[in-house]
Amino acid sequence: MPIYEFQGNTPHIDSTAFIHPLASVIGDVRIEGGCYIGPFASIRGDFGTIVIGEGSNVQDNCSLHVGHGRRCELAPASHVGHGAVVHGAFLQRNTLIGMNAVIMDDAVIGESAIVAACAFVKSGWEVPSGCLVAGIPARVVRPLEQDELRGKVEATRKYQDLAVACLSTLREVKNGSGDQSWKKLSA
Repeated sequence: MPIYEFQGNTPHIDSTAFIHPLASVIGDVRIEGGCYIGPFASIRGDFGTIVIGEGSNVQDNCSLHVGHGRRCELAPASHVGHGAVVHGAFLQRNTLIGMNAVIMDDAVIGESAIVAACAFVKSGWEVPSGCLVAGIPARVVRPLEQDELRGKVEATRKYQDLAVACLSTLREVKNGSGDQSWKKLSA
């Protein structure tokens, strides 16, 4: 996996975090234990600091970045869906950012809040805890139901389990290595 030091800042990655080999981690980044970072995620701490809290997941094709001298932080159990962009924002504990959502600088996503897929959270907006927000720009749709909150926790737990499974079982299969087991699925 490409992990790069930048201007003397080396990423710090807990040994229990899984970073997919096709993800990119640059500079002033801290990834805590039990995290899952998916393929093609870009986590660029070149201008400022990025912290990904324990048990969080950043899924395929996500971008995390931050402005000069600023901070982007995902509190523990944050869940960032496929293709989302989080730029200089703060996600409180147990949040879910839907697929292809965009979260801008200085936005705060309240604890146990869900940002719907494709939503745009403008700079500086504070999303209330325990609410669903959606739209462009995002607005509060309603408070979340208890079953939705439980479902979010369960989904995040599945990614925590996936991090453990990937650390122990994910192996690249080389074509032409003599092992043709990968062909069995198509036969």
